[in-house]
Amino acid sequence: MKTIFPIGIILLLGGAAAIAQDTPTPAASANETTLADQSDVAVTVYNNNRALVRDRRNITLPPGEVSLKFMDVASSIQPETVSIKSLSDPGNLSILEQNFEFDLMSPAKMMEKYVGKDVRLVNQNKELNFTEITAKLLSVNESPIFQIGNDIYLGHPGNVVLPEMPKELIAKPTLVWLLQNSGSKHEVEATYLTENLSWKADYVASLNKKEDIMNLEGWVTLNNQSGAAYQNAQLKLVAGEVNIVQPERPRRMMEKEMVMAGAAAAPAMAEETFSEYHLYTLQRRTTIKENQSKQVSLLSAQAISVKKVYEYRGDESYYVHPMPRVENEKIAVFLSFWNKEENHMGMPLPAGILRVYQEDSQGMLQFSGEDRVKHTPKDEEVRLRLGNAFDIVGERKQTDYKRIADNIHQAEFEIILRNHKDIDVTVDVVEPMHGDWDILKSSIPHEKKDAYTAIFHVPVSKDGEAKITYRVQVKY
Repeated sequence: MKTIFPIGIILLLGGAAAIAQDTPTPAASANETTLADQSDVAVTVYNNNRALVRDRRNITLPPGEVSLKFMDVASSIQPETVSIKSLSDPGNLSILEQNFEFDLMSPAKMMEKYVGKDVRLVNQNKELNFTEITAKLLSVNESPIFQIGNDIYLGHPGNVVLPEMPKELIAKPTLVWLLQNSGSKHEVEATYLTENLSWKADYVASLNKKEDIMNLEGWVTLNNQSGAAYQNAQLKLVAGEVNIVQPERPRRMMEKEMVMAGAAAAPAMAEETFSEYHLYTLQRRTTIKENQSKQVSLLSAQAISVKKVYEYRGDESYYVHPMPRVENEKIAVFLSFWNKEENHMGMPLPAGILRVYQEDSQGMLQFSGEDRVKHTPKDEEVRLRLGNAFDIVGERKQTDYKRIADNIHQAEFEIILRNHKDIDVTVDVVEPMHGDWDILKSSIPHEKKDAYTAIFHVPVSKDGEAKITYRVQVKY
């Protein structure tokens, strides 16, 4: 057995797998349709990494049972979701069968189709005793193996020429229909779901120096990895939690994954209610290129009234045992506003990240924090956590604790808040209390927010401090 090296040169330079030059190129089938026939395309993108594509094309078909190759579709298509219909002559076109062909041509795929068949080897090495010879391709595992007469060649330092293009391979993903046609010209619409086309919302807020007014810009970022481009498309976005049936998996695999996983300016998009979701429609057409990230404007709102909230939060465990003094605790900072028409808003907000920029003393915008916004209907409050206050600190001391019974506890607290800012602030002392609780006495009134939360609204003067005390009984 002779060994020719290098083994992998078969796939090099310009000659990885060439088609014989003397083989005529087959004529294009009359029953193919490409983007050149497209009359319209509409894309509806959901926020779960999938999209609905409606692709309309003008075609001409012969009568009888015919095959139609519908090319230039997404490679991430879900074949089970495909449908086609004639819009112009629906009574004369019916579907007998449909297929999705995705065995794409490549040097490796083309070589695989010729295993066990004869190919031609064109030599580029003058040390060999032939310039061109016919050989049988025995295998392409790891590297190609050829048989010439009784000799076995591992690789070949030249080009491999195939007699013709393997019929099973196609240049791009294609939908193939077997149709029964009684008409001639049709405008057909193919509809399908595809994965790897997604969108997300991002918001940019500009907050004034007084921290009571902001402007808001909303943007939609599209990410197209579906394997197709959508030229001059109608674009719609669906916000909401659309249920998707997940494929069943073996229980052992599921357990393994669980362990490892842990009145503003007119908006650029029109919004409407759709089923239990919200639909946003771009008021112009746009092109979504393949492998492109694209941003389009979602909304723009000016002069929105906002409120800055400082929060000092306790813990439900503070009431069931003695605890040491806690000093220099952080005060959380929140920004809240109402999504109402009278506040120059009133449009349902898709979930996304809202980034806040604020004016400094020179009027320049500086980044001051971000938070994730949930799907928020109109007339609801939006509350953002921006971080922790630098110049406000809290101190908590448990001044008394008594265990009245196995399930009854009394505790008394002293809370001191220090404000080193040059403005007066109000700090919300939020105390989570599970069980049946009763504040027996307190130095200032409290608000019972819900069955498990008491809030003390504590004014703290600039460069000063404030102290509150309260006693509570908790029964579990």
